[in-house]
Amino acid sequence: MTASRDDVDDRSLVRRLRAGEEQAFEEFFALYFQPLYRFALSRVDRRTELARDMAQATICKALEKLHLYRGEAQLFTWMCAICRFEISAYRKSERRDAAGESSRFDPHAEETMARLATDADDPERELLRGEVSRLVHQTVDELPPRYAQALSWKYTDGLPVSEIARRLGSSAKAAESLLTRARDAFRTRYSRNA
Repeated sequence: MTASRDDVDDRSLVRRLRAGEEQAFEEFFALYFQPLYRFALSRVDRRTELARDMAQATICKALEKLHLYRGEAQLFTWMCAICRFEISAYRKSERRDAAGESSRFDPHAEETMARLATDADDPERELLRGEVSRLVHQTVDELPPRYAQALSWKYTDGLPVSEIARRLGSSAKAAESLLTRARDAFRTRYSRNA
């Protein structure tokens, strides 16, 4: 069974990482990459490759700056602050590039134009869809890590319960029970956030 963020003492994990323990790095990546990806995804207009890049940059920057982590906040909260900074730095760079190189091809321009053309008839619907997406990601970020991971496997990756059970190291019945609790927690938090 894999550890969840709730099961890991942040300071202990940081000590192990700073000592160069390979198992600690694997644990760190397994615990934090997906939550950071979801955190970034909702903040970069659902651009999946960019969200993946931001999550990876955050992991790298966090590892580089581990000596600054004092344990006053949860490790994930600390990394979310780093991720916000990475996204902000990317946007500033993007604006500078756009101002200095207006002729440069934007790889997302075609996709954006197609989306605008499709939603031009109903901008209110597009605004509502973006707000719902933001609320969903915010709610998933607030869930206990094990719930968020199980819901991501089920609804983002489309995995069957048997595969989720295998990944959790549990029975299919236990995995289904976890998914039920995760869905209930999601509904409760979502209605509170909405």
